[in-house]
Amino acid sequence: MAELEKYQMYIGGEWTDPASGEWFESFNPFTGKPWALFARGNAEDAGRAVAAAKKALNSPEWGGLTATARGHLLRRLGDLITENADRLAEIEVKDNGKLIAEMGMQLKYVPEWYYYFAGLADKIEGSVLPIDKPDHFAYTVHEPLGVVVAIVPWNSPLLLTAWKLAPALAAGNTVVLKPSEFTSASALEFVKLVEEAGFPKGVVNVVTGFGAEAGEPLVIHDDVAKIAFTGGVQSGTHVYEKAAAGLKKVSLELGGKSPNIVFDDADLDNAVKGAISGIFAATGQTCIAGSRLLVQDKIHDEFVDKLVTFAKTAEMGDPMSLDTQIGPVTTMPQYEKILGYLDVAKNEGAECVLGGGKAERPECGDGWFVEPTIFTGVRNDMRIAQEEVFGPVLSVIPFKDDDEAVEIANDVVYGLAAGVWTSSINRAIEIPKRLQAGTVWVNTYRAVSYMAPFGGYKRSGLGRESGQQAIKEYMQTKTIWVSTASEVPNPFVMR
Repeated sequence: MAELEKYQMYIGGEWTDPASGEWFESFNPFTGKPWALFARGNAEDAGRAVAAAKKALNSPEWGGLTATARGHLLRRLGDLITENADRLAEIEVKDNGKLIAEMGMQLKYVPEWYYYFAGLADKIEGSVLPIDKPDHFAYTVHEPLGVVVAIVPWNSPLLLTAWKLAPALAAGNTVVLKPSEFTSASALEFVKLVEEAGFPKGVVNVVTGFGAEAGEPLVIHDDVAKIAFTGGVQSGTHVYEKAAAGLKKVSLELGGKSPNIVFDDADLDNAVKGAISGIFAATGQTCIAGSRLLVQDKIHDEFVDKLVTFAKTAEMGDPMSLDTQIGPVTTMPQYEKILGYLDVAKNEGAECVLGGGKAERPECGDGWFVEPTIFTGVRNDMRIAQEEVFGPVLSVIPFKDDDEAVEIANDVVYGLAAGVWTSSINRAIEIPKRLQAGTVWVNTYRAVSYMAPFGGYKRSGLGRESGQQAIKEYMQTKTIWVSTASEVPNPFVMR
């Protein structure tokens, strides 16, 4: 057996072994075999990383930079990601099993977040207040929060890192990045580019390891000002509770059970493609997956026939092949969870019209593959319609009219995204107004941009990422009063 590649942590501009001396394996989802070793971080490592970030925050090398100078560094980082996009994409595929076709395009798009926030860094302006007090001058400034902990999941590691890191650095913060224990390689390769771009030591640090051992000590550390987290609702709730004890600022991008609504006036062929994109792209391992397909009853059977026919053409296999359309599930626990939900759906009475089990095709080898699965006869009160599966599993739910579509769509604890397929301009405008979701797509699905705010309603999270709003999530407002009076009045009277 070939020797596994070994990755250290990156703290204070130095590559370092874990304080515990312990390492853990990372598995390639396509082969089901370990391919790398990562440092198993603990509270001591977390403390060192926060201390390094705090030191950098107050240093002249970072804290003394102008916002324009920070923008130059971010722009340089974007250039380096562009130059290394193919290599980073291959690392992510090896680590999380997503398609090279998707990760290649994704990594070529990631630099746009760094370019966008590089340009925004010196555009955040305070204001002079038209204050009502005579002999006073008052104005506001926006300042960085301090040390930010960014915790990212395993499904799109570097994209979701960019969503947090770019605005945090543009605002002048320093960052400790905690990648998923399942997909730490790309973060550690990426931070080499941060170093090459010229960021001062300690501005960006990477601590690897497990949530309870490395993540929680970061969340509760007294010198951490904010936690930016993407992941499941259970973990996000735990982060929120721990952060609350220190009154830390928190942004949470959590789960989804997004409705993809097809009306009877939609272009059915386009809507089929949108439904497939919504659930089977990325093997369904995306928070915005359109896992509830709401289809108007008049077209239900015709649409399902078209959908199943199209889905059957999907090519499974090696995610490094450009011909592959559906890859493996990223982790063994997630693989087992998805298979468990298939049994849940069948026991609830849903009818499986496609897939419904593990994929045992020769081209899938020993990897963690689940067949693209479609259930019909689903009621919205079933677990398969209410709980996030995070896999290639689609629930088809019929509806009668606009009101019932909206009622079903909103009848879930999540509110991350939604899709609407219609040729009616009235529906295209009015239905999104009624949907409880942070993002609504009309006649498209899964479109994201560095320019567009992204986040959820209800239990799908707090705060927004991307767009101009995102940088304010990493800043605090200070009001400054200046007296122009020649004499201070009665000190016992509030002015």
